[in-house]
Amino acid sequence: MVLLTQSRQALIGFIGLGNMGAHMARNLIKKGHELVVFDVNTQSLNELAKFGAKVAESPADLASKTQNIITMLPSHPHVNEVFLAKNGILAAVQKSTRCIDCSTIDIEACKRIAKLCSEKSIYFNDAPVSGGVTGAENATLTFMVGAQKEDFEVIKPFLECMGKNVVHAGDVGHGLAAKICNNMLLGISMIGVAETMNLGLSLGLDKHVLAGILNTSSGRCWSSEVYNPVPGVVEGVPPSKNYEGGFQSGLMAKDLSLAQNASVETQSATPMGSMAYNFYKQMSNQGFFKKDFGYAYEFLRTKKD
Repeated sequence: MVLLTQSRQALIGFIGLGNMGAHMARNLIKKGHELVVFDVNTQSLNELAKFGAKVAESPADLASKTQNIITMLPSHPHVNEVFLAKNGILAAVQKSTRCIDCSTIDIEACKRIAKLCSEKSIYFNDAPVSGGVTGAENATLTFMVGAQKEDFEVIKPFLECMGKNVVHAGDVGHGLAAKICNNMLLGISMIGVAETMNLGLSLGLDKHVLAGILNTSSGRCWSSEVYNPVPGVVEGVPPSKNYEGGFQSGLMAKDLSLAQNASVETQSATPMGSMAYNFYKQMSNQGFFKKDFGYAYEFLRTKKD
């Protein structure tokens, strides 16, 4: 087994430099790791290069340079492409390479990729994250890790470079199971807070007064206190930045669809999850795919206009 070294000379491959991935990559560099990076967005690559990262020409090129690879991608088609394409990771991967996928993807897709990696003597673990762009920037993310116990102990110190909480959820796929459940609750609660704030403001309440009451009463939750969807209630979060630069509504719809797939497969009743999925799907289809998922408030507010 190749261990992820914590020395300042460790070379880590990082693929996926989006809103969260770019911050995660920077935090690895800040903790002393050398990085080789790849993304389809040239601007993202150039910005990380200025921060000290080396740039790979493709996932295969990256895989030929390091035995430690992290992927942070939007959905399982992207992960499949990065791993399985002609110029993908598995085309040039070195034996005993350790791959850690921090994307939120379909559980079965994860297990298929893990099996293909295992056939090449490659270690593959799922480690999806929670905490949003702010958590990625401040290295306070929560990682939900699907791995065997001994593998978890190997990658835990490494993930701690990018997050505050690193939790062993179980075997491969269990990290994704935990993340899908978490995001279903997040989607439901955000809609609830958006509805509540919309009603309260329509009744004439001041947004700060109402938010303060919610956050010192039984309605308190992460979506009301840390990430309130009403602009100006919480400074610095995407809802106060025209709903830009956060967790896209389209990605929330994608995660909620994964939860719905899992609920069907396990015959688990998720009526609220189903309604939340339909809500975010509708919002995305109406042109708000790239808006932060807190746009639920604005979407509801404009319904009466």
